[in-house]
Amino acid sequence: MLPKEIFKKVRQIEIRTRHLVNDIFGGEYHSVFKGRGMTFSEVREYQFGDDIKLIDWNVTARYNSPYVKVFEEERELTVFIVFDASRSGHFGTVTQFKAELAAEIGAVLGFSAIKNNDKVGLLIFTDEVETFVPPKKGSVHVLRVIRELLYHKPKSRGTNLEKALNFLLRVATRRSVVFIISDFLDIAIEQKLKVANRKHDLIGIQIYDPQEINLQDVGLVKVHDAETEETFWLDTTRPTFRKEYQMAVKDRMNSFYQQAKRIKFDIIPVEVGTDYVKPLMKYFRQREKRF
Repeated sequence: MLPKEIFKKVRQIEIRTRHLVNDIFGGEYHSVFKGRGMTFSEVREYQFGDDIKLIDWNVTARYNSPYVKVFEEERELTVFIVFDASRSGHFGTVTQFKAELAAEIGAVLGFSAIKNNDKVGLLIFTDEVETFVPPKKGSVHVLRVIRELLYHKPKSRGTNLEKALNFLLRVATRRSVVFIISDFLDIAIEQKLKVANRKHDLIGIQIYDPQEINLQDVGLVKVHDAETEETFWLDTTRPTFRKEYQMAVKDRMNSFYQQAKRIKFDIIPVEVGTDYVKPLMKYFRQREKRF
């Protein structure tokens, strides 16, 4: 694809998501992710209602009048978008592939971080770490991140989140906010998630297609597994098969959710074909009440 066409696509994402960032996510993001702490700013004269614990006794003695210390939030954060580019993302029965929705959500998070003057980094993985963009500030940088999200061509087909987390733990030396965008089909990694979640603030955004959860009767279907390259037939006309399939999927996902709950790893499920703003906003508001 020509660079001009790439730039056009990135700009389309920016324009489509800008109002979400400005009107919705910008404020919610800022209030939920509060920065590293408070830093001293200045001293000023005591005003009625000020906390007496903030009185600066040295300055107060010097001027023979009470003065208090003023602190400001140390706003700057480092945000990592960890993006699952495995072939399971190239599946869709509604309006778009899972990978396309995942990239757009990544774009919204990137623009939200930049709007709040935070650094944004990107890690794209399959069964290997394929792309790493070190965190930086600025609109030019976030446009590069989004370009990588949209046009990365994976070299491998499989998924190995554990390798991605190992890499992240090596390169992210300070505590960061980490959004992992994946379908989380590779779920047997509770211990590694636990370790990473202690060092960083991990949040999972699970992208799924409705047909992956509730298989419909669409006849005899030829299925191609994009990760293993296996091809097989499914007879979706059989009610017993559909029921067994749905139970197996729900059992697997419930097991994953229980793992996540045990290690306090937040998961935001987002269904392809629905408004992704609602589940993200719901999570942000719930999180703001917790912290």
